[in-house]
Amino acid sequence: MAPVSDPTVPDLPAVTREVEEFVAAGGWDQPPQLFALVPTAHLLAERPELADQLDPASTLTPIAQEPLPDGDLGAALATIMWPEVVAGCALTQEIVMLPPEAEAELPDGDTDTLGRVAASHPQAREARLVAAALRDGTVACVLRLRTPDPEVDEIVEHPGLADNLTTALYDTLRA
Repeated sequence: MAPVSDPTVPDLPAVTREVEEFVAAGGWDQPPQLFALVPTAHLLAERPELADQLDPASTLTPIAQEPLPDGDLGAALATIMWPEVVAGCALTQEIVMLPPEAEAELPDGDTDTLGRVAASHPQAREARLVAAALRDGTVACVLRLRTPDPEVDEIVEHPGLADNLTTALYDTLRA
């Protein structure tokens, strides 16, 4: 017999995958996007007309937020405070990844300069990172590596993929 999941315990990795799939449907070259993670039961109680649009079996529903301001993502996140009804949040952003040996070769410089140098590196890989955090400190991350054939993008899931980002997201949830 398969174990029965507890419907009151959020499945953060599943919600994080859902956010990534939603954003992926819009293609690449998108700005960072922020999502509130709200208990589905609360949404259904407050807005019963959404019943045909929400999965009642899902403990959390991601809700896209207004676009983030251009500029420093960390500074933008530092200004965010969520109401109590928000159980967590998720952020998507496109990044450039380099192998560790290539990162070690990067010159010192500001973030913009480093970004340009990394993007032009022959070993650079584009990726979309989705990081999520809940008020209880649970985190999840999903990374989609861009490939020339969009049918075979590689997906990596691990809560430790973006420790600094998940910490910044968690900090937005602390009152």
